[in-house]
Amino acid sequence: MDRTQLQRHLDDLLEAARFKDYCPNGLQVEGAPEVRKVVCGVTASQALIEAAIERGAQALLVHHGWFWRGEDGRVTGMKKARMARLLAHDINLFAYHLPLDAHAELGNNAQLGRVLGLTPTGVAGDQGLLWLGETAQPVAASVLAQQVGEALGRAPLLVGDACRSVRRVAWCTGGAQGYFEQAIAEGVDLYLSGEISEQTTHLARESGVPYIAAGHHATERYGVRALGAHIAAHFGLQVDFVDIDNPA
Repeated sequence: MDRTQLQRHLDDLLEAARFKDYCPNGLQVEGAPEVRKVVCGVTASQALIEAAIERGAQALLVHHGWFWRGEDGRVTGMKKARMARLLAHDINLFAYHLPLDAHAELGNNAQLGRVLGLTPTGVAGDQGLLWLGETAQPVAASVLAQQVGEALGRAPLLVGDACRSVRRVAWCTGGAQGYFEQAIAEGVDLYLSGEISEQTTHLARESGVPYIAAGHHATERYGVRALGAHIAAHFGLQVDFVDIDNPA
């Protein structure tokens, strides 16, 4: 299919223009005008680029792309090596950051809730990125943490009251520990995100609301995979999801 057609569909589907983000969303690097095969993954790393080359893809679709606000704009070192390989093989790079977090069906938050068996009840926070929901039944925070680890294949870190009974949950994938205080204000029993900061532990202990850090990569594998499946079904494209392991 035509690259421009794919770009427009993704931009419209994810409402990319409405988000204030830390990077450009959409087509970040222009490659071949015709797309037959797409490789999708979490981050446009060297390893994922090599996987796209090996599979003969004309497009790479990711959650974490390039050109982050505040970074050094010079194309040197790792940045030069990545870009050189992408351009040499005429591969388009599509990246959607906050738009992919927020999408009501295909987004990281929606997909993580599905994987963890949480029932969404609403959204809050800046740009609707904080999701609210409920567990199927009340469960101790320590038991929920164990269930999260089993679902994601990665042992999470639980801080705060491990014995607290949990029913109302808030979550936001990736590095969203900054939403913890707002989640507490929403009256939840527990908050879950990907990363944790030093002060997060104190906030969990002193507020009485436990916090689960389940891994940045581990919580954000599902949105881009769902988006890839969508375009495969919608356009008949060949789409491969490649999970480059990341313990962070």
